[in-house]
Amino acid sequence: MITTKQRVYLRSLAQKIKPVFQIGKDGLSENLLEDVLNYLNKHELMKLSILQNSLVEASDCEEFFTAAGIEFIQHIGRTIVLYKHSDNAKDPIELPVRRK
Repeated sequence: MITTKQRVYLRSLAQKIKPVFQIGKDGLSENLLEDVLNYLNKHELMKLSILQNSLVEASDCEEFFTAAGIEFIQHIGRTIVLYKHSDNAKDPIELPVRRK
């Protein structure tokens, strides 16, 4: 579970990156999920864009990716940001420490 402070930190990191995958008319599929998981295994943070011809909404994406154990960080318009911790990442992201 990610805290609000960690979520804000990830949002700031996501500003610098471009969308890697696009969700099109095929919608949310197992192939997309597999590709997203493979990418997150190496990079931990990513952006996806939802194309105009897609019937998928951001709320659908949130349910789909959250069910797969991926943290849904934010959506702005038709762009969503996802995060999943990985021990195999090239440059691991150090999240702010959770205070008790």
